[in-house]
Amino acid sequence: MFLRTLKNIALPVIFFALLFMTTSTSAHESLALQIHPYLPATELVDRFTPLANYLSKKIGKPVVIRISKDYQEHIDLIGNNKADIAYMGPASYVKMVRIYGKKPMLARQDINGKPTFMGAIIIQKDSPLNSLKSLKGKRFAFGDPNSTMGHLVPRYMIWEAGVDVKDFAGYSFIDNHHNVVLGVLAGRFDAGAIKDDVFYEYEKRGLKVLTWTSPISEHVFVTSSSFPEKTAKTLRKALLQLNTDKEGLAIMRRIHKNMTGMSPASDKDYDNLRTILRGLEKIGVKW
Repeated sequence: MFLRTLKNIALPVIFFALLFMTTSTSAHESLALQIHPYLPATELVDRFTPLANYLSKKIGKPVVIRISKDYQEHIDLIGNNKADIAYMGPASYVKMVRIYGKKPMLARQDINGKPTFMGAIIIQKDSPLNSLKSLKGKRFAFGDPNSTMGHLVPRYMIWEAGVDVKDFAGYSFIDNHHNVVLGVLAGRFDAGAIKDDVFYEYEKRGLKVLTWTSPISEHVFVTSSSFPEKTAKTLRKALLQLNTDKEGLAIMRRIHKNMTGMSPASDKDYDNLRTILRGLEKIGVKW
């Protein structure tokens, strides 16, 4: 009786132990594709899932999407080699290199055939504002403090025009570009800073551009320093060939509706952004 009872107990225990071991092994063998939270998490998962599935097929391992809680965590995860692959905004990439050193680069994205993008300082369509100087005494919405186009580049442009944040009636840092848009449309802010593609998404709802930023090198895919070079070569080739078939084009357009391809990436591509960020340091803006 005792042996029969022990047997009945042992089998489920063994089953769950094996299930746990299988799950742990699978998790260990999967690769993490880390995304910074420039949009709501659900939207990012939807946008990047086709790419994760595509890369999984290319390397024969599961690629799991992870969304960082904020930009700083994103920088620290890839900097400390706690993420296998990371999709990084330009300023986050430059900051990561400054703190942790260079990481292997896979590719940077092309939008409308160009590996650069711009940001927009937006206002309501019927706003009387007509220049950066007219922002004095107004309420301004920035994105994340580490965001390239949500804060850093626009902040530098505004300062160059002779306006400091202390000249605003008030300003706030908001989680992502969509929330900046909604804050401006709702009248909580007179102006805000966002990426170009987010502007085009909301333009018809009553937005216009006060001014565009200068072009900056696009978002980039990098890997951890410990990432196997053979696998990195496979991923690099897969990314650079995305625009050669219908599946690849569909994958890119899920991430960004105007993405047309991927280009080889070099650390030098981000030198003009470094100049801007060093300029911000001179006026006490940490990045």
